[in-house]
Amino acid sequence: MTEISSTSSSGVNISATLAILLAALLLPLSFTGGVVTTAAISRDLHGGPLSLAWLTNGFMLTFGSGLLAAGVAADKLRHKRVFIAGLALFAVSSLLIALTSSTLTLGIYRALQGIAAALTLAGGVTALAHLYSGPARTRVFSLLGTLFGVGLAFGPLVMGIITDALGWRWVYALLAAMAMVIGLAGQLSITAMKTPPSAPADIRGTALFSLALFAFTTTLILLPQYGALSLTVFIGLAMTLLAGALFVRHTQRIAHPVFTLALLRQPHFAGVLLLPVATCYCYVVLLIVIPLFLMGARDLSETQSAVILLALTAPMLIFPGIAAWLTRWFNPGKISVAGLLLATLGLIGMAYAIKTDGLIALAGSMFVTGIGAALPWGLMDGLAVSAVTVERAGMAAGLFNTVRVAGEGIALAIVMALLALFNRLGLQQSLPTLDAATRDKAAVWLSGSHVLQAHELLPQIPVPLLMSNVEHAYFILLYGLAAITLGCAVWVGILLKQPVKQA
Repeated sequence: MTEISSTSSSGVNISATLAILLAALLLPLSFTGGVVTTAAISRDLHGGPLSLAWLTNGFMLTFGSGLLAAGVAADKLRHKRVFIAGLALFAVSSLLIALTSSTLTLGIYRALQGIAAALTLAGGVTALAHLYSGPARTRVFSLLGTLFGVGLAFGPLVMGIITDALGWRWVYALLAAMAMVIGLAGQLSITAMKTPPSAPADIRGTALFSLALFAFTTTLILLPQYGALSLTVFIGLAMTLLAGALFVRHTQRIAHPVFTLALLRQPHFAGVLLLPVATCYCYVVLLIVIPLFLMGARDLSETQSAVILLALTAPMLIFPGIAAWLTRWFNPGKISVAGLLLATLGLIGMAYAIKTDGLIALAGSMFVTGIGAALPWGLMDGLAVSAVTVERAGMAAGLFNTVRVAGEGIALAIVMALLALFNRLGLQQSLPTLDAATRDKAAVWLSGSHVLQAHELLPQIPVPLLMSNVEHAYFILLYGLAAITLGCAVWVGILLKQPVKQA
């Protein structure tokens, strides 16, 4: 690898870094933009519950399942090409979203936007790895993570204000304009480098792994709409199992797989992989479901819901740095476990606050949850690399990032399916004579907190009673998320005590 260190190239270095960091800020804005604009799109385009859910699910599906393939492409092709191609596709898909008049096509364009996000992130990360080495690389990747936190913290507020003031289409027009400007800056500043000789890319393994992830996440997304015993869900699960089995068999037969499953047999590394799983359930999914709840079941505007969401996201700006500072005296694993335990308490507090209809109590509990999630958030990447030998550090980082991003999509699909189930059970208890088809459709609407649409299907049930049904579903869900977070904390504490294996 050729390191750029001369004085004459320092200006280009800074410009290229700035372009990549701005792209990193763009991705969480697109993630949160899909959530904040859902209510406005529903009012404007009148889509069904599945098509509206696809605004977020479609993006996370293709982003998560495509990241590994995008990383392989960035390693084997010129990373600049992958980065610029990702931003170009991002700009085109965002512009198409801004111009569309159908929720069906909008969902397709959001899926394209997810592919673009995977290409952009993979190309940008690889470019940074070529631009920096040693402590400088650590600092710039820390800045990259900070900007992700900034985007997650303030993205909902910025997008909510734009949606309230100008309309939802301007959100995606702004994302398209940002992508074009960043892409132009990257084209002018990032130096194209030839890929050094290395082992051939594991194309088949990458394709099988991506297919398994795509099939599994899609099945979970479709589960509330079609039911667990439907042919659609059966086919999805069959594809997942087949692709997964072929992937496992494939990794055992080649010398250089995209990643080896032997990593999962190392207890310490397995414990590290549980950290992003835990933060998916105690933080990332809340970025989706809480705004939907506030806009649908509490009838707040996009801006009002985004302001309340700051209680959850603002700690992400400060506490990852505090966690890094605390490592001077405390073990990173213990700090992470403490954070997950704190997040567990915050989730329980959120459950009670939703049941008692107290927005101040809800915001306070969200703040505690945000602090708890932020403590392991700033330590996970370093733990992932240090949990394996130097020779496997790159593979470990790739697997860790794939678990983190793909896990977000899977966790979101699971949470939405659970909300649909809890709402269905609540409706069944309220109206036991209601026909199953109408009940199930109304439950899917309520899973996204679309109370008014559910009321159109069930005019015999007052709106306050439907809101109470949604509140009870969230009450159960938050307790479930607390149980998952607590379980992860226990297992992380046990597994991280195991030594790093040198094999």
